[in-house]
Amino acid sequence: MNKIKVGIMGITGYAGEELIKILSGHPGTGVIFLSSRFDKPGKKLSEIYPHFSGLKNVNPECTSLDIDNNLKESSLKDTDVVFLALPHGASAEIASKLLKAGKKVIDLSADFRLKDPAAYKKWYGLEHPCPQLIKDAVYGLPELYKNELKKTKLAANPGCYPTSAILACAPLLKNSLVEPVPVIIDSKSGYSGGGRELARKFSGASAPDAYAYKTGGTHRHIPEIEQELSLLSACSADGCKIVFTPHVIPMERGMFTCTYFRPAKKTSVAELTALYKKFYENEPFVRVLDAGAAPHTSAVSNTNFCDIGFAFEEDKNILVVMSAIDNLVKGASGQAVQNMNLMSGFGEKDGLL
Repeated sequence: MNKIKVGIMGITGYAGEELIKILSGHPGTGVIFLSSRFDKPGKKLSEIYPHFSGLKNVNPECTSLDIDNNLKESSLKDTDVVFLALPHGASAEIASKLLKAGKKVIDLSADFRLKDPAAYKKWYGLEHPCPQLIKDAVYGLPELYKNELKKTKLAANPGCYPTSAILACAPLLKNSLVEPVPVIIDSKSGYSGGGRELARKFSGASAPDAYAYKTGGTHRHIPEIEQELSLLSACSADGCKIVFTPHVIPMERGMFTCTYFRPAKKTSVAELTALYKKFYENEPFVRVLDAGAAPHTSAVSNTNFCDIGFAFEEDKNILVVMSAIDNLVKGASGQAVQNMNLMSGFGEKDGLL
């Protein structure tokens, strides 16, 4: 296997840390460039993450986030693929410069997920700095866009909530098996989904806490989920609409999502299980559980798997589709590596199993 040279920009968040961990064991990559928004050039990776001391296959030094200087004078100029683990609004212009320099880019922010620049402005409060690149970006959910990812140079890595929800909904909507009513999505996330600051609050709390947040249709992942579900389904001329309630729960990592539907025709858990297994039969990271089994976050922790199960309340004609992922792996960095594998001609599972 010919190795490719990889850069990671933004290593001090959970996603950047997870990328380092995964790529250090990837047989086809060498991580030659690391940068941070907060640290001075030359700082050792082991100073930022002591548990990465002596890590093989990864450059031990971290530099600052100076894209113009780094493309001229640092190892960034020699990279083939660059991961952007940066905040929303900080990635787009950097991605543009990397693409002009001939790099492939996997962006873990929301800067290229939405196809409509007006929607990006509405939900993120920013004028999109590079709207001309939106059409070139491929939404990085391999189970839906595998062929497109193999050809693109810019992957827009999905959010963790959208990943868990879209994978749960896709087979039903693609086959028009549910009534055209708002899809109800209820998700619980480990506190790592809120970043380092939220993690510090949870780890220092005097008692366990769980709560809903960004309720009433205000969460930024809503347009992303609705965009992708609308592309899957012709359920309404106005597209697919959702009612989405996210929660934070007192565990570091993991995500559990329940989606609620009213079936358009009589069905059973056994039939749905067969449908989902057929839909995902060639997808190595989606595991459809046998009829009657429910997913567990413990079964997917520290993996790139999404587990899906079903419950059906026949007397009410309500179908519940459940999914479980690790929000930091399949919900972020693992999926980003899965996208890199497809974009670079590696086996889709390389470095992830």
